[in-house]
Amino acid sequence: MGLSERQKMAAGEWYCCFDPELDALRWQAREAVHAHNTMPPAQRGNLAPALSALFAEIGESVFIEAPFHCSYGINISLGRRVYMNAGCTILDSASVRIGDGSMLGPGVHIYCAEHHKDAELRGAGMEVARPVTIGRSVWIGGGAILVGGITVGDGAIIGAGAVVTRDVAAGATVVGNPARPVRAG
Repeated sequence: MGLSERQKMAAGEWYCCFDPELDALRWQAREAVHAHNTMPPAQRGNLAPALSALFAEIGESVFIEAPFHCSYGINISLGRRVYMNAGCTILDSASVRIGDGSMLGPGVHIYCAEHHKDAELRGAGMEVARPVTIGRSVWIGGGAILVGGITVGDGAIIGAGAVVTRDVAAGATVVGNPARPVRAG
């Protein structure tokens, strides 16, 4: 028997996002996200229990401001003291790992899915998922977009509004669309 669509997604192969199992997982995430986004802050604390239970891993002192959105949640791993400001979105069809002490400004978006370039296959729901890895002590400015398949090294800075389509070296600062290193001087 062949792989399920969920197994293909996890393996980085082309899969159909219209699959009933994947749809059920997205509904589970919607419920957890809704609970997080609508709970009074004093009840929610740093992270609503339903959202916390959904994630693959969560370090101590993680704080996610509302509103927040994710596709599945089950592919998100957060290190200690990760902070996400309001309006962050993680479309986690692949693994998204965010290292200790990293901070995401408001409206940061992370997209793992790449839809098929062939219009007919795209219309049929075919996509491939690529992981995103963010190192320790990374600062990502508001409104930045990170696409699937990239790694951001420890201590890097991504400027507000940057569109990151390539790996970012440890300690580098990148800005613009597409994001490019800032030159000294």
